[in-house]
Amino acid sequence: MKSFKLLLRFLTVGGLVLLLLIPLLMIRGTISDREQYQQQATERVSQSMAGPQQFIGPLRVVPYKETRVADTLNAAGKPERKTEVVEGYLYQTPKTLLVQGSLKPDTRRIGIYDVRVFEWQAGVQAGFEPLELPAVEGRVYGEPTLVIGLADVRGVVGSPDFKVDGRPVAMESGTASLAGRMSGMHAGLPQAAGIALPASQVIANFRLNGTQALGISPIADSNRITIGSTWPHPLFGGSFLPNRKQIRADGFSGDWEISSLASSAQSQLGEQLSEGEGSLTRRSLRSYRGDSKELSPAAAPSPSGVDTEIDSVDISLVDPTDVYTQVDRASKYGILFVVLTFVAFGLFELIKRLPIHPLQYLLVGLALAIFFLLLLSLSEHIEFVKAYLISAVACIGLQFVYLSGVLKSWLRAGGFAVMLTTLYGVLYSLLISEDNALLMGSLLLFGILAAIMWITRKVDWYELGSSLR
Repeated sequence: MKSFKLLLRFLTVGGLVLLLLIPLLMIRGTISDREQYQQQATERVSQSMAGPQQFIGPLRVVPYKETRVADTLNAAGKPERKTEVVEGYLYQTPKTLLVQGSLKPDTRRIGIYDVRVFEWQAGVQAGFEPLELPAVEGRVYGEPTLVIGLADVRGVVGSPDFKVDGRPVAMESGTASLAGRMSGMHAGLPQAAGIALPASQVIANFRLNGTQALGISPIADSNRITIGSTWPHPLFGGSFLPNRKQIRADGFSGDWEISSLASSAQSQLGEQLSEGEGSLTRRSLRSYRGDSKELSPAAAPSPSGVDTEIDSVDISLVDPTDVYTQVDRASKYGILFVVLTFVAFGLFELIKRLPIHPLQYLLVGLALAIFFLLLLSLSEHIEFVKAYLISAVACIGLQFVYLSGVLKSWLRAGGFAVMLTTLYGVLYSLLISEDNALLMGSLLLFGILAAIMWITRKVDWYELGSSLR
């Protein structure tokens, strides 16, 4: 029975720790809500301007109508001949494809949220081999078209400059025969002479607005893609990482060389066009979290947070440190802060024989929890490091003044303030060193446990239990 009071004190402190999980979970819920508001701001920009872009093409498409005659039996069992007209098309991908351009970054602000947008100043060159048109009885070929697939045609700026074998062609909205399978634009080509389309060279220059991400599908037999920008924080993703890249303080550049042997884009294009369902250019926004500059192609369909149905090179313009990711990671250590502070309180209370009321434990725990709410609210308006510093100083100062009365000594309160300062410093180190966070956290916990065991190695817990009031 001597240790019953000590056990009761430990159970009381443990109950307070569990009670403080409620405000900590509420703060994490607030973080999640703010992330959703940020995503809604991104979607509003996409709806009013243009969403993430996907570029597929150019393709040469030849529509046809085919009259088919079939001998069947009617309802009376008598033979009859039926005629039906079937519409279809043939398409051709380029032999060579060169895509160049620069992404000009910009920012749209919705409330307190910044949304990254861009203007792609594109240059495209595609070479086509001759395309034989099969001579099928009853089939009549229509006017060939040049089709460009785009995720959001609203992003096209001005009048695109397209030339086929040096002759300008006028682009029109829609994808003609491929409508329903992809969105974009098209242009009429000269009628095929005989049963073949001649070899041709397509040169295009245009500007395309988009939000956050650009995808380019390598549909040719030989693909060369070169993209640069003045934005210093790119995320390379999709199915292919760049063969060569440079990331500098004044921007980045990436270069891809992709063969059809290494890409499934042509087969995926054929499957999607033959199924006649969905849209090859459809892209859906998802919230991006993380600060990596490069992800493995196997990590996700598109680490930029955009889903596509065809292999592509993805380039996203991201912020190097996402505020909500950082605050969310920090809040995960909230319960650790509470436990360590309560352990220090408990040891101080037992060893120094200075009683601390459970309500005082609770107020100190709430002051620790409010740090994360301050950090969230401030980081939405100022730099994260400044928000962290202000929040930490405010909470440490509050507890220093309060504990000077609880512990009846400015010196003792200063000791706890130093401990909290160390904890906040270590937490910030964990946040900015994501790759080493597990190692640093493990070493921190081991060091704290070792210190507690060293301090209490000669404590007679039975005597302390009997001396508690």
